[in-house]
Amino acid sequence: MRILIAEDHPDNREMLTRRLERRGYEVHVAENGAEAVEKAQVCAPDLILMDISMPVMSGIEATKVLRQTPAVANVKIVALTAHAMESARRECMEAGCDDFATKPVDFAGLIALIEKHAA
Repeated sequence: MRILIAEDHPDNREMLTRRLERRGYEVHVAENGAEAVEKAQVCAPDLILMDISMPVMSGIEATKVLRQTPAVANVKIVALTAHAMESARRECMEAGCDDFATKPVDFAGLIALIEKHAA
């Protein structure tokens, strides 16, 4: 399974990449929303872990663009955010995300989300 991690914080990118690769996932990374939109079209991920607060283009904006891009419109997107309030969840889902996880990341919970969307 190919996973695109869209995350601006280098430590978070590194931790997620390392842990997902150890589990056998093929991981690609993007440092902002605009780069995520570009890379999604090139690497054709099965799932995107989308940080919501990123420079250049937010995860919300990137999700909206991806949902309008035929080649990647159906890719599963899991929002990652430190904002745990229901309003943040609702905003992510309205933008087109398929699921929602909070930071700091509960890795076991994240793997469960990934497996849920891989089925």
